[in-house]
This record gives sequence, C-alpha cells and structure tokens, in this order.
Amino acid sequence: MATGRNGTSRDRASGNGASRTVGNGAAQRIEVRKTYKLYIGGSFPRSESGRSYLVSASDGTPLANAVRSSRKDVRDAVRAAHAAFPGWAAKTAMNRGQVLYRVAELMEGRRDQFAAEVASAEGLRDARAAEIVDRAIDRWVWYAGWADKITQILGSANPVAAPYFNFTIPEPTGIVGIVAPETSSLLGLVSRLAPPLVAGNTVVLLTSERRPLPSITLSEVLATSDVPGGVVNVLTGHKKELIPVLAGHSDVDALDVWGVPDELRVETERLAADDIKRVSRRPRGVTDARFDWLDDRASERPEWIAVFLEMKTVWHPIGV
Repeated sequence: MATGRNGTSRDRASGNGASRTVGNGAAQRIEVRKTYKLYIGGSFPRSESGRSYLVSASDGTPLANAVRSSRKDVRDAVRAAHAAFPGWAAKTAMNRGQVLYRVAELMEGRRDQFAAEVASAEGLRDARAAEIVDRAIDRWVWYAGWADKITQILGSANPVAAPYFNFTIPEPTGIVGIVAPETSSLLGLVSRLAPPLVAGNTVVLLTSERRPLPSITLSEVLATSDVPGGVVNVLTGHKKELIPVLAGHSDVDALDVWGVPDELRVETERLAADDIKRVSRRPRGVTDARFDWLDDRASERPEWIAVFLEMKTVWHPIGV
C-alpha cells in the first residue's frame, strides 16, 4: 500500500474492488450496487441470454443495467404462472385478500426506496414521488379489499321454471399477460397488476421498458410476502421483442394491452385473437401518457377485476 508525503494512505486494490482509507486509517465503505434481475417462479434469475440494457433517469443519467429478457424467459414465466394457478385460484377469497394486504404492509416498509426510484424514473420532486408511492400502497389495499366482495356483486342465484337451483359464479380466467403502462412506473403498474390477482389469476408482467426499476423492487416485495412463487412473474426488456411472444403463447388466457405501443397494437390483438384470448384495453380515446393515475374515480374500478373473471353457471337439482 502506498502512502503520501503526509502519511495518508492512497487507494488500495483488492480482490473484490478498491478500498479507500482516510488520514486516521479508517476505511471508507464501498457501496454495494444493486443488481436488477427477473422474477420468475419465486426466484430471481438472470436471462438465459445474458443480455442487459441501460436504464437512465428522466434527465439521461445512467441508473442501472436491467435484464433484457428473451423469448425463452417469457416461456419460462408462463410455465411458472401455469404451475402456480391451481393453488392460487383455490385459495378462499378472504385468504387472497389477506395475502395481498400483506404486500401493502411490505411496500410501506420500503416507502423511501420506492419514492427514490419513482423520482428518478419519472423526473419528479421528492414530495410528489412520495405522494405517488402513498397512493400506490393505498390503491393496492383498495383492490385487496375487493377479494371477498366481487363474487357477491357479480354472482347470482337465478330464478328458473324447473326443480333446479341455478347459480352464476365468477371464476378466474387463468394466466394473464400484462403489458405495464410505460409512463407510470409504480402507480399505474399497481393499478393494472392488482385486479387480476384479486380475481385469482396468475400473472406474467412485462414492465415499463424505460422505467422498470420500481417494478423490480415490487417483485422483491412479492418475494418476501405470502404471495406464492409463480403467481406473479416480472420480466424486463424490449417490448417490441417480448409482446408478440406473450400475446401468441397458447397458455396465456387473457391479455392486458394497456402499455402496448400504438405501432404494435394491431398485431398484438391479432395474435391474441388466434386462440381467443380475453383482451383488456385502455378506455377509448385515452393514451397511456395522458391518463391520470391519481384520479381514484378513473383508476379504482371493480370492472377492472371483472374483466379477468369468467361467469360459470351451475344447475343443481333441488333435494339432491
């Protein structure tokens, strides 16, 4: 180790990076930089392709390298969602609500981290970013509260002119592919992710391409919550590459196309129509960039849950 004329030590190279000491001999701590990975089946793998891409702040400052998912990563995520679906759908509505409420509790514990990432991604002042994080947590709680209520709203006992009981019961659609909003990195993401989960579906989520970091942090929250592995699978990467694979996958039962770029929208819906996927779209005339996610009347909507439910009608003989 080299020392200067005044006895102060200089930088020293070591096997795991450079350490730096100051005049009193105390070493300055080297920051451990976060590695952003995928979230598939309850684990955090890197892409099998080994690719990554640069994620920058709103002012162009480099923030991190995010994984650039491949076609195989999409297939792996769908496979994980398929395996997790029976167990998640079989949980009671009250249990699902409790599990999802636990996610909000853990988000609250990471509030400062979410606020810093939202501020960097969306170019917001700290107070504004903190407000968005608070509203995202509140929105998650709002949707979680619908878990044991949506069946009471949509289900029915139907009158029939025969010695039968006739019931209409909502059931989850299955595996839902979500293309997250591009501009709202957390609040918009939560507003689209929570509804299919409340309904008992499992999800493959394609994050915002330019602002993926809050969604990866949310996946870390999910991993430490009571949400079973595979119920939510989070992929980062280039939408142009990943959306056609997700939309065309035969094991995906429904597709949320909110964050699909306009130039890919027609082809995406054509692929979804090939095997009659249920498709959830933005309201007519609404663009991703101009939608106000802070507007509770526009974003807290039970019908966003209902679109991922199938209505099952059961006939049961009276007295049997």
